[in-house]
Amino acid sequence: MKINFIEELRWRGMLQDMMPGTEEQLEKEQTSAYIGFDPTASSLHIGNLATIMLLVHLQRAGHKPYALVGGATGMIGDPSFKAAERSFLSEETLEINQAGIRKQLEQFLDFTGSNAAEIVNNYDWFKDFSFLGFLREAGKFLSVNYMMSKDSVKKRLETGISFTEFSYQLLQGYDFYHLYKTRGVKLQMGGSDQWGNITTGTEIIRRKEGGNEEDAERRAFALTTPLVTKADGTKFGKSESGNVWLDAERTSPYQFYQFWLNAADADCPRLIRVFTLLTKEEIEALEAQHAEAPHLRILQKAIAKDVTTRVHSAEAYDMAVQASEVLFGKGTLETLQSLDEQTFVQVFEGVPQTEISLADYEAAPNVTDLLATAEVYPSKGEIRRAIQGNAVSVNKAKITDPNQAVDFQLLQGKYLLIAKGKKNHLVKVI
Repeated sequence: MKINFIEELRWRGMLQDMMPGTEEQLEKEQTSAYIGFDPTASSLHIGNLATIMLLVHLQRAGHKPYALVGGATGMIGDPSFKAAERSFLSEETLEINQAGIRKQLEQFLDFTGSNAAEIVNNYDWFKDFSFLGFLREAGKFLSVNYMMSKDSVKKRLETGISFTEFSYQLLQGYDFYHLYKTRGVKLQMGGSDQWGNITTGTEIIRRKEGGNEEDAERRAFALTTPLVTKADGTKFGKSESGNVWLDAERTSPYQFYQFWLNAADADCPRLIRVFTLLTKEEIEALEAQHAEAPHLRILQKAIAKDVTTRVHSAEAYDMAVQASEVLFGKGTLETLQSLDEQTFVQVFEGVPQTEISLADYEAAPNVTDLLATAEVYPSKGEIRRAIQGNAVSVNKAKITDPNQAVDFQLLQGKYLLIAKGKKNHLVKVI
């Protein structure tokens, strides 16, 4: 059953602003809509995921989604609410970034069927423009007064804005006009910080096509979604190590899963509505269960499962869950051996670690000497007392004899996991 796009956004809290007539247009016919993505990196991050979800819901409602990768505008950089001008990227870097973004978008959108998604690159229509040609084609249709009235520009006038960045909204606005004329695209969407750039597009369409504002409302439309923030109002989407990326090489599935699992209770009602495809009924049922037993982190686990599976895979999700169990002491030796080295290292990132040489490892006459050489305990006497107190295990196997021989299978070919009571210590054999 097809969903009602606007109603879906409303109950999910994903609707910020829309031009008059937008809802009527969407109810009237299958509508083509697009969102632009700046190729400033080879991967999108979870800040982009909220706008990707706009395209997902749009397609589920039977409309046709376009994703625009800004190969041309990416050479300039959007000044919207940025404190300073961004550095230019080379064409080679932009091409790599565009390919990475295209691959990620294909994970979320359906590129088959009557409302198949399409990816376009604005470099394709800007590359042949001459400077004079663009001024004649687009520049004459917007006044400087109109462009300066945008909040994104006003904020930068205080610190200084180059003509290059000032022209960004003209380029983005022309994108909308080009897609309107060549692809029949009638709606542009984005985050709430893009409202000024998006409505510039509707204005260019109105002026180039002729007619009054009422005509424009029938021709081109704008819709934005709120920027996702934490309950305390701070920016959402970054971990201690920076952006949470959709690329597994930048943010591993384990780190990605952990990010959602560590979300604050106060943030979860918003996150589960924006980032998952769970229904209203399913979400409300999960919220009721979570309220009864918050310590079980039911909402966090539901979000982490849904998003990790869709961004990475069901297999990557299972691996992340197993890795998390290892961290909290529930994993088995088999689980430890099944982890890839990147995940293994990340699981034990905050655990005390020491190194010993392979020669010292092989020369250790017993486990007590091994743990002393590796400085897991301050003295051999303390090691023996810990073993006698049943407080030591190596690679998940309890050590009961201080004189046990050193015949352990190294994890990942180089690690020993020592449990000291409830605390872990990692020994790396080099």
